[in-house]
Amino acid sequence: MTSPYQVFVATLPDVCPADPSRMVFTADSGGRCEVFTWDSGARRARQVTDTPGGTAHCAIDADGYVWWFEQDATDTGRWWFQHFDGGPRLPGLPGAPAGQPRGLAVTAGGAVVAAVALGRETVLLVGRRGRAPHEVLRTSAPCRLGGFAPDSTLIALASSADDAAAVTVVTTDGRTVATLPGSGRSGPGLPEPGRNVSALPGSHRSGTGLWCQGFSSRPGHRELLLVQDLGDCYAPATWTPEEGLRTHRWCTFDTEISARWYPRTREVLVRQDRHGRSLLYRVDLGSRARRIVPTPAGSLLDAAPRTGGAVDYLWTDTAHPPVAHATDGMALPPPGLSTVVPGRHTARWTSTAWGRLHTLLSLPERDGRVPPPAVFLVHGGPADHDRDAYDATVHSLVASGYAVVRVNYRGSTGYGPRWRRAFPAGVGHTQVEDLAAVRAELVSRGLVAGDASALWGVSWGAYLVLLALGTRPGLWQAGIAVKPVADWVTAHRATTPALRALDIRLFGGTPDEVPERYASSSPLSYAAAVTAPLLVVGATRDAKCPPGQIRTYLAALAAADVPHEAMWLDSGHDGYDGATHVAVLRRSLFFLRDRLPDPAPRAPGRPPAPAGGPRSR
Repeated sequence: MTSPYQVFVATLPDVCPADPSRMVFTADSGGRCEVFTWDSGARRARQVTDTPGGTAHCAIDADGYVWWFEQDATDTGRWWFQHFDGGPRLPGLPGAPAGQPRGLAVTAGGAVVAAVALGRETVLLVGRRGRAPHEVLRTSAPCRLGGFAPDSTLIALASSADDAAAVTVVTTDGRTVATLPGSGRSGPGLPEPGRNVSALPGSHRSGTGLWCQGFSSRPGHRELLLVQDLGDCYAPATWTPEEGLRTHRWCTFDTEISARWYPRTREVLVRQDRHGRSLLYRVDLGSRARRIVPTPAGSLLDAAPRTGGAVDYLWTDTAHPPVAHATDGMALPPPGLSTVVPGRHTARWTSTAWGRLHTLLSLPERDGRVPPPAVFLVHGGPADHDRDAYDATVHSLVASGYAVVRVNYRGSTGYGPRWRRAFPAGVGHTQVEDLAAVRAELVSRGLVAGDASALWGVSWGAYLVLLALGTRPGLWQAGIAVKPVADWVTAHRATTPALRALDIRLFGGTPDEVPERYASSSPLSYAAAVTAPLLVVGATRDAKCPPGQIRTYLAALAAADVPHEAMWLDSGHDGYDGATHVAVLRRSLFFLRDRLPDPAPRAPGRPPAPAGGPRSR
């Protein structure tokens, strides 16, 4: 089919290794995320997929075949492929079991490795494009595909960064070649991003961590790239069968990084997220040279090097939607959404006894005589952070007359390992303490109204909304919690194996072993103390924040006569249907309109909300 994509480019294009003019990417199409090809020479897009629930995972191999994962409402499905120029769509690995995607890699010539989650197990499949695969191994350990050596001999599997087996290297017949530990220490710590999505290395126990970044594409080499947490900084690391693990300590960074190989070289593109913005570096592991790659101030949602040294990156800031750039001027897909978010957007630091809190503040256009009502958008994770990046929810709220406050509380990435591991007041309570401190500072300076503030979060952010409303009820006048953890014990027992393991690291044990910790951090324990009106959004097929524990919390609110509303989505935790996101956005804005009235006159020409598009999670 041929169809122009609409609204926004969702991802940086994936470039064909053999022909850089051929790319594949995902973008909005009628409110759904779908897969498109992009011919940079002809500057032409072609829509590849058109599925009821959208398509989020895609790739292009060196032979010019486009791959995508087609899944149903339960996120279960299989890989398919089609030539870049069109033609029949064919099963990528016919006969492979249907499951949830955990990674795909295809070498030149069509050798394929795929990881698929089947219930509580992860299965590694090896085969050739369009042929039935064979099962290499099956493991109960939560993991994803970390890389496939160019000679098709070695496969890297990545688990949690702080596991004793953070990265495992196996042969195509399932023999283990190496097990690379992320941490040798024990004790409670934080989970990696589980109940929401983060592209950067996540959190872990006190100690080191190891993140798999993929094999080099240099012919004749089997060198695996990693990012290592050294306790107080991060550095690239490499592994080869001959040398083992080698940490490049001469090249350290004070906040989280991700890394990619430059094609066919020993150079690495490092992306650093620091204080809500991004930086790019070109690192030569052979000559020990590091230099910055110039990019505009803001956030780089993704960055990828191409053959010849050019870099493609997806840039945004709070006032501008994402747009793809190339350092060599290569024609990349243009953005479908061209707009500027109204208002003033600044960064602030709040001094506290435990450190300085970084906040992104967006203020609406108004006469300034009366402080505006404020909505605190609480990011998920906790190992994630709010960026100086476009967010449709921020756009809609500012256009509706609200100030928007985004706090990178303790536990956030982008501020160094110690900040990410700082939970002195306990799980959740530390973050609520930070939200309250920023609110107090903004109110004292007259930047936001002291009697009109709300909390709005998704996933872990929604969990913090519920906990804050229950533990500090006098501070907030409304709350919106989308797909929250509301009852830690029930959520732990009903969620996925990967998240159960993360909960154990988070609390230092299971609910049976440390029940007081789960109870202390559970919003259910404080439901009767909530006084602010609350909108709770749940998903009936949510495996990460299961619906049963949300219903238990709603019942507790009803028993305590707490004013609340419930909205249920017929979906899982991670959806790609833009219409659903817009429906939640509209319901939330109507909910706020009657609970946080704006007493000041609005500036002329303000557009109505919502702006459309999903909030980044």
